[in-house]
Amino acid sequence: MFGLRAYVVTRVRHGFVDRRLFSTNHFVGAARVAVVGGGAAGFYTAARVLAKTSNVGIDIFEQQIPPYGLVRYGVAPDHLEVKNCISKFASVAMDPRVRYFGNTRVGTQISVSDLRSVYDAVVLAYGASEDKRLGIGGEDGNSGRVGVVSARMFVAWYNGLPEAQDLHMDLTSHDTVVIVGHGNVALDCARILLAPLEHLARTDITNRALTVLAQSNIRRVEMVGRRGPLQVSFTTKELREMTKLNVDIVCDRDLVERECSSPEGHAYLLHKRPLRRMMDVLLKHSVRPEDAQKEKQFHLRFLMSPAEVIYSGGQSVRFQTNVLEGLPESARAVSTNNCVDVPCAMALRSVGYASMALCGVPFDNVRRIVPNIAGRVVHNGDAVRGMYVAGWLKRGPVGVIATTMQDAYRTADALVMDLESGAISNPLTSSTSLIDAMLAQTRVAKTRVSYDDWLRIDAHEIAVGVAHNKPREKLTSVNEMLDVIGCSKDQ
Repeated sequence: MFGLRAYVVTRVRHGFVDRRLFSTNHFVGAARVAVVGGGAAGFYTAARVLAKTSNVGIDIFEQQIPPYGLVRYGVAPDHLEVKNCISKFASVAMDPRVRYFGNTRVGTQISVSDLRSVYDAVVLAYGASEDKRLGIGGEDGNSGRVGVVSARMFVAWYNGLPEAQDLHMDLTSHDTVVIVGHGNVALDCARILLAPLEHLARTDITNRALTVLAQSNIRRVEMVGRRGPLQVSFTTKELREMTKLNVDIVCDRDLVERECSSPEGHAYLLHKRPLRRMMDVLLKHSVRPEDAQKEKQFHLRFLMSPAEVIYSGGQSVRFQTNVLEGLPESARAVSTNNCVDVPCAMALRSVGYASMALCGVPFDNVRRIVPNIAGRVVHNGDAVRGMYVAGWLKRGPVGVIATTMQDAYRTADALVMDLESGAISNPLTSSTSLIDAMLAQTRVAKTRVSYDDWLRIDAHEIAVGVAHNKPREKLTSVNEMLDVIGCSKDQ
């Protein structure tokens, strides 16, 4: 990893780039593939296609200037090891058969139909850019109070996503933040809110986020889920990280013990060893509410569903308490009609991501995915010639980066199989000149940021970060990035 990265950074810092690595010429007669989305799904799909066939040219279109999607803007800043996949993505981007089109918005600047007219295959891998709402009264705030803030946007804010930098938050009017959801993203948010600044200062969290967190009054995070401890979605790794902070982990230990020791729970845990280990960790490191003594506290609450946000002398989230019906693997939360109010500065919703439809692309509005069979896009039961899908857009927003890798590989295998069998258009009928002529008719040529450009930004961020004992200092605005590469592009 570091050998490749050091070579790239050194050459960019000295003002030149090895064109053998960054050639924009595709091989004559090669099949042309457009990948929409420069995140993990897009890069893993491209990597697999490149490995399976040599006679191919791939163009990756990404709406952000930087590549890597949620690896850059979604992975927690103190999870640097998770970002090791970037070295593989860099080798893909530097392959002479690949071109990177950053700062390019498919759907506005260029349509999917435009891409399909000149590429042999189009892979949709643009992920899930929205989040599911709670659908409760007061969710959008009232009289200056922020209400419920998207955890997705909170994560994007501290990770430096430009459009998230003006996120309206409140970390000072109360000592508590409520997080609705029991997944890894919710735990990431809780950890960032409660972690000591010296811990975060060694990561690639933005200086802007550090400044805001330094002024935070938050000493307590309430992470609330509608079902019980055996139905949580976070992982043991994430929970263990919380145990390393100087915080009390508070929960209803009696409930946890009761759920684990019941005949149904015991039988369920026999087949769910990771969950069993996680329950062991929780019981080992948690305390009852009456025993919490530390200045900072993380409260894990179960069997509570948000009902409304109340604005009266501050802000509170009203929850309805629940009971569980059914076996642990399919337990359903049923309201008791009893309510609990939790005062807070603000609430974060972390109940799932959602993909958005693109014009000209079949879309399942219920499941919020592009309908497909083994990665081949389908419409009314029939495969759409030359269209493929990978990642969260293919299967829904579940799984980790390794899950996305395997999923992308399966899509890539289907694509290569179709190329080799002739099931999609003859690669000899497509050419780079036709593609470039089409792109020249759009605004892409005026806005495009190439991978060469990105490497200059990358080198700048690393240099500034090293000067402050950080892995990097992310640029948080488009104009800052464009200034680094010394150009002015239309937005």
